[in-house]
Amino acid sequence: MSERSERPGRHSARKEILDRVRKAVEGAAEVEIPRDYRMTIPRDDLVAHFAERVDDYRAIVHVVPAAEVPALVAEVTEGKRMIVPGGAAFAVGQAVPEDELLTADGVVTGCAVAIAETGTIVLDAGPDQGRRALTLVPDYHLCVVRADQIVSGVPEAVARLDPARPLTWISGPSATSDIELNRVEGVHGPRTLEVIVST
Repeated sequence: MSERSERPGRHSARKEILDRVRKAVEGAAEVEIPRDYRMTIPRDDLVAHFAERVDDYRAIVHVVPAAEVPALVAEVTEGKRMIVPGGAAFAVGQAVPEDELLTADGVVTGCAVAIAETGTIVLDAGPDQGRRALTLVPDYHLCVVRADQIVSGVPEAVARLDPARPLTWISGPSATSDIELNRVEGVHGPRTLEVIVST
């Protein structure tokens, strides 16, 4: 037990407060908590809204038909040494093995789900995403999002996810600010996030 928790009166004050709360609610009727909050956010065009939000976060975003995705992936990764997780079928400039993580130029992945309202991409270490380090260490992350993976809001996204899996929620390139609000990118993950939305 720390010195702080052994200070005289600390436990007695806590007990006194809790006793007062218990006495105040004693005999009160059970209150039913309504759970009918909004689960979806109506949107005419989830893809357009998602792309707009991703762009707001200073990420690069492309919306293209599914047939054009392979050519665009090859184009934006040309000349780059890219890691491609085993379950991802992407042809890149130069594929390098995962053990070259520290020297690779970037990674190209899919995602588990994407959220239109927040412009967030969620990874769950699926076959087309690989282990978490792949999307945190390289300075560049290219993520391919299928239109059918985009949901309107967070509650819908959570309903699609398995909480037992390692989840990484990405809203734009990695960035932080110091006490003077100077923005620094690339501190906790990729400095550049590029998203291809496949329609």
